[in-house]
Amino acid sequence: MKKSVTAAAILSLAFIASGAGATTLEDVLREKGVITEEDYKAVTKSRPLDYRLGEGFTLTSADEKFRLSLGSSLQVRYTLLDLDDANDTASKQAQNSSKFELRRIKLFFNGYAYSKDLTYKVQVNFANNQNPATTSGLLEETWLNYRLLDEVQFRFGQDKVQFGRQFITPSTALQFVDQSLVTSAFVPGYDTGVLIHGKVGGGLVNYSVGGYGGLGQNSYRATNDNAFAARLSLNPLGDLKYGEPALEGSAKPLAGVGASFFRDTLGGSETNNLNFLKSSGWYGLGNPLFDAAKRIGATEAIDFNTAEFDAAFKWRGLSAAGEYFIGQADGQSTGRTLRAQGGYAQVGYFVIPQKVEIAARYGYLDPNRDVAGDHVIETAGAVSWYINNNNLKLQADYTALHKQKGLAYNSGPNATDDRQVRFQAQLIF
Repeated sequence: MKKSVTAAAILSLAFIASGAGATTLEDVLREKGVITEEDYKAVTKSRPLDYRLGEGFTLTSADEKFRLSLGSSLQVRYTLLDLDDANDTASKQAQNSSKFELRRIKLFFNGYAYSKDLTYKVQVNFANNQNPATTSGLLEETWLNYRLLDEVQFRFGQDKVQFGRQFITPSTALQFVDQSLVTSAFVPGYDTGVLIHGKVGGGLVNYSVGGYGGLGQNSYRATNDNAFAARLSLNPLGDLKYGEPALEGSAKPLAGVGASFFRDTLGGSETNNLNFLKSSGWYGLGNPLFDAAKRIGATEAIDFNTAEFDAAFKWRGLSAAGEYFIGQADGQSTGRTLRAQGGYAQVGYFVIPQKVEIAARYGYLDPNRDVAGDHVIETAGAVSWYINNNNLKLQADYTALHKQKGLAYNSGPNATDDRQVRFQAQLIF
């Protein structure tokens, strides 16, 4: 056994030095039965520095009480936007764009300290600091997580608010270049708070209940109002991970359904960084559609309640997912109400198993259900080449965006049809 352990250790060190792929040599040897589980543990335990593609470089203390992984993900994108000039030819043509951008440039640190049950993560996105007007800043995720049991875990810090399947899914694990405009319009975004979450039955049931500051990413309030979020998902055929493409190619079908709820109260004078309040969010789009007599006041306190329902399916190279959102805002002073809804459905299939995938998506957004002719319709198609799973991939998508004439950002009386083409390269290391 000593000879096999020594040989495996030497080969493993050579393998790491040559910059190997996502699976280390000792993993391959264990899977093929060349070394035993005892040999595997002896080899990996003796290595303080390790590297796994997609997870980064990992440092582990000799007593294995501390671990730190350092990695990065890059998304470089080109976008061609052709806006319809049906309303104002001169201004619309001036807004057409051909843009190269660093969409996401992330650096992450994660690991555990003192115990494998006490984990942490720090993630910064340098792309957030490109625009001086951006208020989100560099910091995205910073949290401590304590695992009492798989079923009961506690997390404190800044993280994605657990609302919506596509939003929870990492941006590196999407079928399209980016998430649906419907998702972007309804989700809160990142926020700081405390979360109780867990997996029951090995992932057959997942739940989370959280309390948050309520102003969004890197924004902290001075009032006693806070936000509340809850999510429940069921995976009756086995644990369904948050990743859109069916890269696993499993012969066993997997299905999941979920629901999320979010509640927040905002004072009119509070500066926030919440997605649904931005100019592309359901409230940012919907409230201006009212005339002045029905519009919720800019300075009054507002109660927001948002709900989401989702479903997903994977089998072999086929995947499908969809979500439906509803939102309501109630002005505390005027008693006026804004209601919104939206949803999307998408499907993908690997025409070349685990390598080349095609996908299609349809979505609609109704930012104000009490106003007619204000819908946004999204129709999109995508193709992705997974050179090394999500660690190295190339993506392209085409989106046709139909905006009905009632929308505030249509300056004229006519509906518009915009077109968008995007190309993106992604690297995780």
